[in-house]
Amino acid sequence: MNEREHEPVDLGILLGLGYQTFVDLLRADLRKHGFDDLGGAYGYVFRVLADEPLSQRELARRLGITDQGMAKIIAEMVERRYVERHPDKNDSRVKRLLLGARGQAALRAARRFHTTFEAELRRDLGEVGVRRLRQALDRIALRGGDGNAARSRLRPM
Repeated sequence: MNEREHEPVDLGILLGLGYQTFVDLLRADLRKHGFDDLGGAYGYVFRVLADEPLSQRELARRLGITDQGMAKIIAEMVERRYVERHPDKNDSRVKRLLLGARGQAALRAARRFHTTFEAELRRDLGEVGVRRLRQALDRIALRGGDGNAARSRLRPM
């Protein structure tokens, strides 16, 4: 037996594996609900547009990506009926992006999955265990920023 087999896996590796497993499970669940054409950044767009309609430029800035990258993502999302473009009431040159009915349904399905996943963790770890896990992950997430809440830093990787 190799000596290294008894060493614990690096914490950063475990965090990455945990995240990837969560994403894989979420995507599998969404596929079961008919959302089999989701791009990697769609979830970030869903969350931001659920709060308010934005222009493409505003959305790109909010997510920390280029206007060109955002244009490609939005074109796909419009084609797949997740996002709709509507004229701005104050500026006819600007289009406001809103979640379409399909985008709203996908976001609801994803939120249900999040709720179910957390409930399963509560059964496994207990209420105190989940609270401690959330606190630890919050502290880790905040180390990489300027003290803003992690949710304000959500963006495609």
